[in-house]
Amino acid sequence: MAQTLEALNRRTASMLGIRSVVHTMKTLSVINSAPYEQAARAIESYHDTVLEGLHAFVSRTGPMISTTRDVAARVFVVFGSDHGLCGNYNEALATHVRRHIGLNDAPSTTILCIGAQMADALTDQGLKIEKALFPPASVDGIGRLANLLTKRLDSIRHSNQPREISVSLAYFARSGDGSQAPRIAVLLPLDPDLLQDLATRPWSSRSLPTFSMLPGDLFMALIRAHLFASLFRAAAEALVTENAARLALMQQAEQSVDDRLEMLRSETQALRQSEITTELLDVIIGFEALKKDRKSGKPVHRGADEDGDREET
Repeated sequence: MAQTLEALNRRTASMLGIRSVVHTMKTLSVINSAPYEQAARAIESYHDTVLEGLHAFVSRTGPMISTTRDVAARVFVVFGSDHGLCGNYNEALATHVRRHIGLNDAPSTTILCIGAQMADALTDQGLKIEKALFPPASVDGIGRLANLLTKRLDSIRHSNQPREISVSLAYFARSGDGSQAPRIAVLLPLDPDLLQDLATRPWSSRSLPTFSMLPGDLFMALIRAHLFASLFRAAAEALVTENAARLALMQQAEQSVDDRLEMLRSETQALRQSEITTELLDVIIGFEALKKDRKSGKPVHRGADEDGDREET
């Protein structure tokens, strides 16, 4: 179907509007990721302080022996996105979680999900969602979410005493080459390598650390702080990678729109040139027809004379 110049102009204007929206979304992704990156770096300093507290606790009370106690429940905290325009972010993470949990352990696994779209993706994988929470809309919401999840995990732990629970985090994280990939981080029970490092690392001060709290209460407070910092870090990292995925998708969309605009401009230019050529050909054909009429001697109408009569020659 032949295109008209007006139709091409309308399509070009529509594509320019789409490009403006895509460029705005790309700019917002860059702006939004900056505070989340700062929050992720800030919580790392806090987490280092918590680990130093565990180091002081171990230096004062002696090495912690990892026991093989029965695990009452497996808990997965999955961080998704509800903001959209980030590709298959939720579906890819849900597939990774499903593969990690396995068929046999799925019924006995408690899943806490961040984001309604993430909940739908996990449900499509045949996983049952215990609780779905809203993702944070800003940096201030990360702390509230981490605190809410910490209380929820503490409640699950108390309901399963005297047996322990296993807690794992699932989220997208950045890798060294700048890409991102799904990650499963185990929080509880504590990593044996971490306990070994705390036990073998010498205390740098000349005086041994001391504390006035009961050892059990202090240890549980440090574990809660460890959970809070890890949950905060995972939420911030998930928001950073979400905006990075959206940025990459918008860059691809912008390139596609630019290619389409270039094609529309070429079509418009070709159509405009074709119309100009057609008009020039009409003029030339008309001129040639007049020249043939003159050579054949046919009468040519010159107009009316002063008396209003038409004169032929």
